Amino acid sequence: MHATVGSSIPPPASNLNQLISRVTSLGLLTREALSSLFSLSLSFLVPKILDLQGAQTANGAEIWACEEGCLDSDLVKGKIVLCNRFEGVAEAYKAGALGAVVLNTLIDVSVVVPLPASAIAGLDFILVEDYVKTTKNPRVQLFRSEVVKDFTAPTVASFSACGPLLLAPEIMKPDVTAPGVEILAAYSPIASPSNGPLYKRQAKYSIVSGTSMSSPHVAGVASYVKSFHPDWSPSAIKSAIMTTAWPMNTSTNKAGEISYGSGHINPVKAIDPGLVYDAHKEDYITLLCGLGFDSNAVQVISGDNSTCPNAKTFPFSFNYPAMTVLTSPMTSFLYKFHRTVTNVGFSNSTYRAKIIPSPNITVQVQPTILSFKSLHEKKSFVVTVNGAGLPDMSFKASASAWLLWSDGTHSVRSPVFVLPVNTED
Repeated sequence: MHATVGSSIPPPASNLNQLISRVTSLGLLTREALSSLFSLSLSFLVPKILDLQGAQTANGAEIWACEEGCLDSDLVKGKIVLCNRFEGVAEAYKAGALGAVVLNTLIDVSVVVPLPASAIAGLDFILVEDYVKTTKNPRVQLFRSEVVKDFTAPTVASFSACGPLLLAPEIMKPDVTAPGVEILAAYSPIASPSNGPLYKRQAKYSIVSGTSMSSPHVAGVASYVKSFHPDWSPSAIKSAIMTTAWPMNTSTNKAGEISYGSGHINPVKAIDPGLVYDAHKEDYITLLCGLGFDSNAVQVISGDNSTCPNAKTFPFSFNYPAMTVLTSPMTSFLYKFHRTVTNVGFSNSTYRAKIIPSPNITVQVQPTILSFKSLHEKKSFVVTVNGAGLPDMSFKASASAWLLWSDGTHSVRSPVFVLPVNTED
């Protein structure tokens, strides 16, 4: 999976530029719903179940929540049930309901359900609930799911975890984000796609969301890059994926690089990155030593007689395609990142550095021009990051800039990320 390109955590899942949506019409109310998926259209109006007094062992709150065993099948059968929790879909199906309208607690993901259902969020659900409670004969119409354009994509899904990686916070995690929301994926034929024991339908494919969907996308891109460059190391492949990733919109991804890394994967660009940040076994040994592993622990991992150098090493010196600084709040800082890039673009090329700045930090690079005379030639540079101190320990207090190397054809992007963290805890 994502470990193919040298990471032990899955990449964040991001949405595509299309959403699964549906319109629910209740009397004069029309509400758009997400988070439930079906292909059936109820094109006729049916009454919602109002008389729930037939339930034998439940109070009113449990009935409206559609708790297990709280719906009377004789009352529910052939009608649409309103439930103030998403899990009520399963109970409505079990009781023989024709459909369900439920409260949406899955903000940005759709799921397969066993019966026609709409999941409506927040205030819209309150309006629907008020309509049902104040209308003598409420009517509801559920329409077939359809695809609509999402102009904010890609955005990181709410269920994706943010960095930093606690074991090595100086190594930026996540690396990249990849499609992981509402993915058409192969599915086990012995399991129900609606994730319910009562629903016996089988399918070879289903709509699935999760970092388990973004991971195979990244693994596939890594294999794709490897097919063009069979001699590249895992680090070179990871570098190509990271430095060619699409920039993400910070207005719709508030946590910034700590949530999406270098950006959204771009397979087409990744096969021709121009420059790569390469690393080999000895570099990883030095990284482990910088993280506090002694020679005995390193040898267990490496399987050989590798030892730590006598001089102290630092994790941020690892030749990584991103530069991360963790600093104490309201404390001035200055870090120097030594990096080496390998030319994999044009044999005779010149790259010029450009800094996409941040108002809270200063980033400088020396030298600002790298000239190559041959393929696989290596050039080194130093990135200096300094600042007067960031105000607090929240993601909103973080600062990020970008280092861009360009020869006019290739654009090699590397994030420079500063996160204030209380290191005394």
